[in-house]
Amino acid sequence: MRLIGTAGTLFIVATLLGIRMAAALDDGPIDRQLLRLDPQTRLEQTCDTEVLRAINHSEADFTVDKVIAYTFDDTIMGENDISAPGAAFRSRGSWYQLSYDCITGPRHLNAHTLHYAIGKRIPKEQWQDHQLYD
Repeated sequence: MRLIGTAGTLFIVATLLGIRMAAALDDGPIDRQLLRLDPQTRLEQTCDTEVLRAINHSEADFTVDKVIAYTFDDTIMGENDISAPGAAFRSRGSWYQLSYDCITGPRHLNAHTLHYAIGKRIPKEQWQDHQLYD
């Protein structure tokens, strides 16, 4: 994410982003599908989807179509939060390293807080070792 403006502007942008993110998965059909999953899987899927949407919204260089939370390292899960230090995402046929931290509500249907960092492009010769695909 890029920070621009004064502290007051940043607070408003962060607040609006928080509202948008909380509403991003407030979708009946998606919620019904997510509620069929066990809570930890729902937490991971919700956060994967939220980081996908956040990158697509904020990073013009990427068009993300897949996020995998556990590509390079195990996720660390709390009751309502996940840290994915070894995640990856696919954009326009290439894979990139990613790390993210995400906090949801108790039903794990939307992200209340999301922070992410995009890493380096993953060379294609490493894809098979990490179960990445076209």
